[in-house]
Amino acid sequence: MQESVALPNQTTPIQNAVRYRGPIWALLLLAPFLSEVLSGSTRLSMLFVYIPEVMVWGVGALLCRELVRRWRAGGTSLLLLGLALSVAEEFLIQQTSLAPLPFPGSNAAYGRAWGVNLVYLLFMLGFESAWVVVVPVQVTELMFPTRSREPWLRKRALIVSCLVFLVGCRIAWYGWTQRALPMMHVAPYHPPVGLLFVGVASIVALVGLAYLLRGVGQLDANDLRGTAPAWVAGVSAFLAGAAWWAIITQLFVPKPIQPWWLVMAAGIAWSALALVLFTTCSSRPAWRPIHRWAAAFGATLGCMISPYLSASSWPRADFVAVVIFHLGGIAMFLLLWRRMGRAPGA
Repeated sequence: MQESVALPNQTTPIQNAVRYRGPIWALLLLAPFLSEVLSGSTRLSMLFVYIPEVMVWGVGALLCRELVRRWRAGGTSLLLLGLALSVAEEFLIQQTSLAPLPFPGSNAAYGRAWGVNLVYLLFMLGFESAWVVVVPVQVTELMFPTRSREPWLRKRALIVSCLVFLVGCRIAWYGWTQRALPMMHVAPYHPPVGLLFVGVASIVALVGLAYLLRGVGQLDANDLRGTAPAWVAGVSAFLAGAAWWAIITQLFVPKPIQPWWLVMAAGIAWSALALVLFTTCSSRPAWRPIHRWAAAFGATLGCMISPYLSASSWPRADFVAVVIFHLGGIAMFLLLWRRMGRAPGA
C-alpha cells in the first residue's frame, strides 16, 4: 500500500489545528480579562469565576468572531452579535437585567419598568458587546495579523465550542441564581415567561440583522479620503468608554439624574454617535492597524477607571491585585505596539 506524503506547501489537519491554537486561546483568555478583570467586576477574591467566564465570554466572543469571518462580514455584524450575546446573559443566563438589583447600596427601583432594569440593561448592552467581544477580537487579531481574516474553527472545534458555551451558561446560571443570590439573602426570582421569550426573540433578531448587514462597515477600497490620526482614535475611544460608566454609576449615587429616562436617552445618543464615528472612520483604507490598536487601547483604559471609583471599600488584596492587573494590561498593549512597529510594512 502506497503511503501518502504531505507536500511542503500543504498543511495537515494537525498542523492546521496547531496553527490556530494560539489565537483561539488568546481570545478565550482576553475576553474575560479585558472586560471583567480590568473593570474590577472580577476581583482577586473571586477569581475562581474566571473559568466559567472563559466558557461564556471567551467562547461567546470566539463564536461571534467565527460567524463574522465565515460570513465575510464587518465590524457592524460583530457588534450586533456581541449585543445578542449580551441579551443572552441579561435575559437568559444570569438574568441580572430582569431580577431586582441585589447589590448593596444600589437604587434598585431606579430605571426599573415593565419588569426590566432598563438603565442597568443599557449599560450592560454596551459594556458586554464592546469590551467582551469587539475589543478582545480586535486585540487578538492584531496579535496574529496573518490569521486575522480567516475562520479559526473547523467543524469539530465549532461543535465543541458550542457545547462548552452551553455548559458554561449552565454553570453561570447556577452559580449566580442558585448560589450567589441566596448568600446575599435575596429571595428567589422567577422571570415571567413573556420576558424570556422577548430575550430569545431579540437574540434571533440581532443574529439575523448581523447577517443582513454583513456588508456594512466593510473596507471601501475606493474611498480615498483620509481618516483621523491614530492618537485621535485612541482618545475618542477612551472618552467614549469612560463616559459610558456614568450610566451605571447612577444606580449607586445618592441623587441620580431624574427622570431616569434622560440617562437612557443620553446613553442611546452617545452610543449611536460613537458607532457612526468609528464605522465611518474604520471603513476607509487610511484606517490602519495602528488605529485599531489605539482605539482598543483607549477603550481598555476607559474601562480601567471603574475600579478606582469604588475601590475604597475593597479589601487591600483586591485593590493591589487590580493595580497589578492594570499594569499588566498596559504592558501587554505596549508590547503589542512595539511588535507591530517591527512588522514588515508597518
